Amino acid sequence: MSGILEGKRILITGVLMESSIAFHTAKLAQEEGAEIILTAFPRPTLTERIARKLPKPTKVIELDVTNDEHLARLADIVGEELGGLDGVVHSIGFAPQDALGGNFLNTPFESVATAMHVSAYSLKSLTMACMPLMQNGGSVVGLTFDASFAWPQYDWMGPAKAALEATSRYMARDLGKQNIRCNLISAGPIGSMAAKSIPGFDELAAVWDNRAPLEWDLKDPEPAGRGVVALLSDWFPKTTGEIIHVDGGLHAIGA
Repeated sequence: MSGILEGKRILITGVLMESSIAFHTAKLAQEEGAEIILTAFPRPTLTERIARKLPKPTKVIELDVTNDEHLARLADIVGEELGGLDGVVHSIGFAPQDALGGNFLNTPFESVATAMHVSAYSLKSLTMACMPLMQNGGSVVGLTFDASFAWPQYDWMGPAKAALEATSRYMARDLGKQNIRCNLISAGPIGSMAAKSIPGFDELAAVWDNRAPLEWDLKDPEPAGRGVVALLSDWFPKTTGEIIHVDGGLHAIGA
């Protein structure tokens, strides 16, 4: 029996650790029949090492999503490797340390601008760089952390994720004519490298212990990876501009 991504060609960003949602997305995508290619920055060698743990070998490309030269050459490199693309996974987020951990009111604009560029604008720039390879349409899936709320310690990553969510909706509007869907998975907290960069992450994660209807495991990124793979597949052919919550149901529960 073939997998739900049989014959699909997928570009996946953000594979930094085996504990990341991006790694489990890549693993599941391969198991479901996709050919994949990974991008990495600033340490492609780290991603290459982690990629050896995937079911099949895959190429790793250096890609800084804030670098116009990297973006300009992306389609040629990926096209040589895969011929085209059917899906793109945006698993990229970054904020300087002074934009996190309770420093919201004192964060300088330069740090806010960096967070917005890397975490939100890059969804548009990455997708547009891949557009020449998506002649038959496809699916763009990003990862957010529910921007409907102000979370402990999350600070300017909250507005950056809100910008990401809005960007996804506008992209869904403008890319529908090319049959390109753009959706987000809103995942619960995972003990990934990104999480470890947030001062006071344990305080944020503790919210799930008290409020999530379904037991949430910080060490299990696979549920979120499954959500990404489902949105990459043809099982959501008319879904775009959507945010699917894979968070143990916490988003539906009040205090």
